[in-house]
Amino acid sequence: MSSIEKIINDAWDNKDQVNQNSDKSLKETINQIIDDLDGGKVRVAEKINGEWITHQYLKKAIMLSFRIYPMENLNGPYSSWYDKAHLLKGKTAGWTKKDHETAGFRMVPNSPVRKGSFVGKNVVLMPCYVNIGAYIDEGTMIDTFARAGSCCQIGKNCHISAGTGVGGVLEPAQALPTIIEDNVFLGAMSEVVEGVIVGEGSVLSMGMYIGQSTKIVNRKSGEITYGKIPPYSVVVPGSLPDKNNPSAPSLSCAVIIKQVDEKTRSKTSINDLLRD
Repeated sequence: MSSIEKIINDAWDNKDQVNQNSDKSLKETINQIIDDLDGGKVRVAEKINGEWITHQYLKKAIMLSFRIYPMENLNGPYSSWYDKAHLLKGKTAGWTKKDHETAGFRMVPNSPVRKGSFVGKNVVLMPCYVNIGAYIDEGTMIDTFARAGSCCQIGKNCHISAGTGVGGVLEPAQALPTIIEDNVFLGAMSEVVEGVIVGEGSVLSMGMYIGQSTKIVNRKSGEITYGKIPPYSVVVPGSLPDKNNPSAPSLSCAVIIKQVDEKTRSKTSINDLLRD
């Protein structure tokens, strides 16, 4: 265990005593972690030996930051805002053109991106929302009114369509955040939440709603699973009847109808012209 991790874990064990007057070293450690998350030096979850692992101390540091900072207001041209002081100004507040060129992602007006989130090169952020702890990898598009929740992990070359939500899982600290692996297409107005993993290369139809309790049904085999979409799956909304009570309402589910093929890719491939 690193010294930084120990400082955070010790503070977490006594979190009821953490406040704005806490030891200076704790505040410096939390600030360092938020800066490292912001720069992509660390991430809340990463794939190690084929399995996604949560770094709990990073989530704890984010949550502790809410205890050590006061509420402040920020006045803008058409409104004012009131939030924790360290989050009022976004990731790119005060950036120059050179700063944006160095970061290498495109960000259109009215795209709130909070301090402590990482955005990779060639990412396109339409008017969307990216919360603290989120990790958006290279070449991904977050489309209009889409949301990347706190600590979610979104891979390379994904398309998160308009109005789609990738849920944040900040608490409990040990919980795996929602994960979208590389080359995934999420259809418009979908919601993937509660630490669900969408496997690499998968395509989800518009209007999908998937949480940990959502049944994921393989149409070909009939197998029912929960919490993870296998890689390269094509998934559409469906419903399942109650076997014990045919007259009862059916419950929604996610149906894997096939594996991704060239026909699917031709309809969902990303456009490099938007990322130059």
